[in-house]
Amino acid sequence: MRRCCEGVGLPCLFKGVGMASPPPPKYLLVFDFDETIVNENSDDSVIRAAPGRELPERLRQSCRDGSYNEYMQRVLAYLGDQGVKMGDFKAVYENIPLSPGMPELFQFLSKNQETFEMILISDANMFGIECALRAAGVYSLFRKVFSNPSGFDKRGYFTLGPYHSHKCLECPANMCKRKILTEYLAERAQEDVEFERVFYVGDGANDFCPSATLTSSDIAFPRKGYPMHQMVQEMEKKQPGAFQATVVAWESATEVAQSLQEVLKKKC
Repeated sequence: MRRCCEGVGLPCLFKGVGMASPPPPKYLLVFDFDETIVNENSDDSVIRAAPGRELPERLRQSCRDGSYNEYMQRVLAYLGDQGVKMGDFKAVYENIPLSPGMPELFQFLSKNQETFEMILISDANMFGIECALRAAGVYSLFRKVFSNPSGFDKRGYFTLGPYHSHKCLECPANMCKRKILTEYLAERAQEDVEFERVFYVGDGANDFCPSATLTSSDIAFPRKGYPMHQMVQEMEKKQPGAFQATVVAWESATEVAQSLQEVLKKKC
């Protein structure tokens, strides 16, 4: 159950007696990062900092399904050996372009911060995401960012770790976004914040897992033609009605903004 004061039709304005508190956000908006907020896979982008902008063949061939986080640890160690420093990585992340329409979507969200609570769940890394979001001027819009821990060691090497362990058989070993989203909703409920609706904006296969838990009142925004969208379509063919959320596929994030505007209009 997500509704605040369900059956009353009014936001919860009071806690206890006398003192009014601001109403909680009505909606949770969840973003992926790579090829959603930004128009590239940021793990691939860092290769631009490598000598000759490429990796050795042996390193490229070492990538295995389900172990991408470990592969990126090797890539970053190689880049460290080549003398790539924090400033080099920062410059790459700060210059990754936003996806089409994303600036307009963020402009809309910045005007409606009291209505939308925003979080980001990404299998990239904390350092890169923060660099990119700060460069775009939108870091402060997010209440929380969930991503793989990263930093720089004594040698100045960029280091990366797994986010957590989990038992989901569909997701890479280092991160299950469904687990993160489920735990976040439970945590906010304990803080007396329950959302009327959840909106999920993503593109990848690892975005399908959390979006499959959405309810019929929620909206999934898969990027058109990307793995998340394809997996939603496949589920609909095999099990009509199994994917409960409304699906709004997008090519430009302005389409996401338009859908969210319609949600607000219907509430008025």
